[in-house]
Amino acid sequence: MDNRNKSNIFYLLLIVVASVTVGMVLASRLDLSPSSSAQTLAVPPVNSAPITGPVSATTFREIAKTVSPAVVNIRTESRQRTQDLGDLFGGGDNPEELFERFFGGGRGQGGQGGQGGQGGQAAPGQPPRQQRPRDELVEGAGTGFIIDKSGLILTNNHVVEGASKIRVSLYGEDDGHEYAARVVGRDQLTDSALIELTEKPDHELPTVKFGDSAQMQPGDWVMAIGNPFGLDHTVSVGVISGNRPSQLPVAAARRAEVLQTDAAINPGNSGGPLINYRGEVIGVNVAIATTGISQGNMGVGFAIPSNAIREILPQLRTGKVTRGRVGVQVGPVGRQAIDELGLKDRAGATVISVEEKSPAERAGIEIGDVILAWNGQPVKDSDSLVRMVVKTTPGTTIPLRIVREKKERTMNITVEELDLDVEAGGTRRERAEQSSIEPETTKGFGMTVDNVTPELLRRLQLPDTIRGAVVTDVEQGSPADRDLLRRGDVIYRVGSTAVTTSLDAQRELNRVPAGGTALLRVIRRDPNTSKGYREIFLTVTKE
Repeated sequence: MDNRNKSNIFYLLLIVVASVTVGMVLASRLDLSPSSSAQTLAVPPVNSAPITGPVSATTFREIAKTVSPAVVNIRTESRQRTQDLGDLFGGGDNPEELFERFFGGGRGQGGQGGQGGQGGQAAPGQPPRQQRPRDELVEGAGTGFIIDKSGLILTNNHVVEGASKIRVSLYGEDDGHEYAARVVGRDQLTDSALIELTEKPDHELPTVKFGDSAQMQPGDWVMAIGNPFGLDHTVSVGVISGNRPSQLPVAAARRAEVLQTDAAINPGNSGGPLINYRGEVIGVNVAIATTGISQGNMGVGFAIPSNAIREILPQLRTGKVTRGRVGVQVGPVGRQAIDELGLKDRAGATVISVEEKSPAERAGIEIGDVILAWNGQPVKDSDSLVRMVVKTTPGTTIPLRIVREKKERTMNITVEELDLDVEAGGTRRERAEQSSIEPETTKGFGMTVDNVTPELLRRLQLPDTIRGAVVTDVEQGSPADRDLLRRGDVIYRVGSTAVTTSLDAQRELNRVPAGGTALLRVIRRDPNTSKGYREIFLTVTKE
């Protein structure tokens, strides 16, 4: 091969390499290259500027016009076993029986269900037929809103949980077309879910803007947009009517902070945006207050604050939200217990119980401790401590400041990962533990106590070495009831005095003046521990 041919080949290769390079640059500039399914999602920006200015006659019309295109209708399908539905309502797996529980009678005269007048029963002389569980297709509906042009949609966890099929309708498409979607990530503690369109429209998707939910105060104007009762893009207007820390039950023994609003929210609004009067999302509609008669709007609706969800969006995008736990149950500092606990004010969280083999136990935390600071941040109350803990990355070692026996001290604790399924299992067992002990009357706190006997310990499934006074009854609405004492609790110390009999307990409780607070150490049955019980610290104020 001569030098001329070699030169031609060299220049040809050079042109090919240059063409490929230019093509890659153009593709990246024009977004033609395929995106990775593992892409991350940054926390959306938030407008924290003060909300000022007048409300005009067209303010809410303009908000609806701007935000509605980003609000979507979500329809789901899931399969549930009819036997499971029957069990939820008290047993039985017959759909006719379930129908009668709801409506008080069968479908038609006699409610026989069309089995030759037998209603599914066996013919005379034949053994009764077994009802076989069968899968039933259950349809659900909710609302969501687009937060990213790639097709990411935010909604409630309870809207899509367990769904085998998710279909999304977009604003302005009157042809009835629905787009398939999939769940990307879910979070039970904020009842939020991130879903993604797997089918995309041929036009650019609109997105919402976020406001600062921490700015919202009772009396501030808000708007809700959603699909109540299947009525697409319904708009309602109201105000923030309250901020409710730890109001909404979202998991066993866990509650979420919510914004309360009187903007009309109805079934189907779940997952839709709650919007400030700048047209920014400050909450995700999640629940309504109802009675046994009415299941519709009664003027009290709830939304998860947007700030709580924005913080976890990057984790939702990865498919898993990781949270921290330390294994303590905490409560507020009793108003009358400030002096007894050696505190300056009510700030802090009282340790009610410590789980066995938990980070808290390993760190040396004891019942009766009051946690004043977490990682250098003051603890305002028990709710704020819980929020701090769950936001802490598992594996992190955190300093905390406590008060014990009126003296402050600092200790370190290593946070572990929260597992809601495990936590729920223990809570369910705990709730199931109810004793059936005959009460004996006492005074002052709304509870009765009796001696601990070997027979009683066997009934409570507690070790026969335990001594104290057992709580045999708690009056509803009494101080003991409000401060979480239960039947079957064994009081073994009142203040600094150990008690071994009911007389001991009554003597020490009688020494507490009206309006004073008793510091109680209690043993409570807990089959989730190796000992079969756990120790609890409670403060009860005497009336």
